[in-house]
Amino acid sequence: MAQAAAQVVDRWGGGVCPFEAGWRKVMMWVFIVTDGLLFAGFLASYGYARVLAANWPEQSSVFSLPYIAAMTFVLISSSATMASAVQAAQAGRRPTVLRFVLLTALGGIMFLSMQAYEWTHLIEAGARLDHNPWGVPAFGSFFFLLTGFHGTHVLIGVLTLLVVAVRSAKRLATPEGVEIAGLYWHFVDLVWVFIFTLFYLL
Repeated sequence: MAQAAAQVVDRWGGGVCPFEAGWRKVMMWVFIVTDGLLFAGFLASYGYARVLAANWPEQSSVFSLPYIAAMTFVLISSSATMASAVQAAQAGRRPTVLRFVLLTALGGIMFLSMQAYEWTHLIEAGARLDHNPWGVPAFGSFFFLLTGFHGTHVLIGVLTLLVVAVRSAKRLATPEGVEIAGLYWHFVDLVWVFIFTLFYLL
């Protein structure tokens, strides 16, 4: 009992990472929490604007929901390949890490390409930040804000994964580095699940 108490005291003495996590992982979790709150604020604002709107556009008349579902499937699948990359990194299988990291980056590129096509389609239909042909001006604003902000996160994630792939090919990537990239990627995927559900489905 006294030994356990001594260990607790030692942890409060400084120089010990909480939960055996390195400072980089802790900082990534801090970023995820703060960025998650930012996304939550955007989604809450969207919900408030939608409740106040007299006639919110019907999503099925604006978007191709099967196409959006395909985008979601691509991104969720990339989360599975990222998890495989992290597992391979922890097991020391470098060639497997490189393969799964590249597959994850490819999934992100496919998602961004599909999103660019969706944006092009809606812009050609007349959607703008301040107006759109479906009525409520805020509809276009929230569409471009939510999907654009999330798409920026995906782009940053893809660039990060490409850096991890290069480092892995040079045998410089560490299991912790791959895991941190995985934390960010899983966060981006989880945020899209909320956007898909709240903006496109409900």
